[in-house]
Amino acid sequence: MDRRRVADAREPNSSNPKNLMNLMNRMNRMNRMNRMTLGELNARDRATFVETLGWIFEDSPWVAERVWPRRPFASLEALHQAMIDVVQQANETEQLALLRAHPDLGTRARISDASTGEQRGAGLDRLDVAEYERLQRLNGEYRRRFGFPFLFAIKGSTKEDVLTALELRVGRSRDEELAEALRQVFRIAGFRLEDVVRGSSGTTG
Repeated sequence: MDRRRVADAREPNSSNPKNLMNLMNRMNRMNRMNRMTLGELNARDRATFVETLGWIFEDSPWVAERVWPRRPFASLEALHQAMIDVVQQANETEQLALLRAHPDLGTRARISDASTGEQRGAGLDRLDVAEYERLQRLNGEYRRRFGFPFLFAIKGSTKEDVLTALELRVGRSRDEELAEALRQVFRIAGFRLEDVVRGSSGTTG
């Protein structure tokens, strides 16, 4: 066993909530490094299936829980679509809870490893003061207007793309934005699935 990996997983005083969160995040990160085939994923029991995919929809393991009985999946695209179907069949309270589980883009609060990496890729960890203030102002306006955070599948995008989209979408109706926010969540989930399943075609997003 790799001693460095074991050492990285250890956290002193894990009873401390902050330390426990750090430990869980690092363990999740290591789990994601161990990509599997779709066949291996199909063979997992309910508990390990949910443990593996519970993070795909931000802090919403119920999506993986409900999709498990639909195995086996013939392709990554079929798995992704099944997860989309579960969310679309959920009631609005559940859908809103899923949306609200996501952090504001550019936030400096504690967020999941997955969201941290995605935001870093778009340069949202390197905003200057004016950009950060603009993003926070628009994020706040968006939340007040719609009751959930601005969602944007930022993989392959820049901070300018994010700010432009946010300024455009903050003026839309709530029904339009609820549908768009879910569509963005589905794209985010597709990108995350491609990071988990080895040999994926990379077309879920």
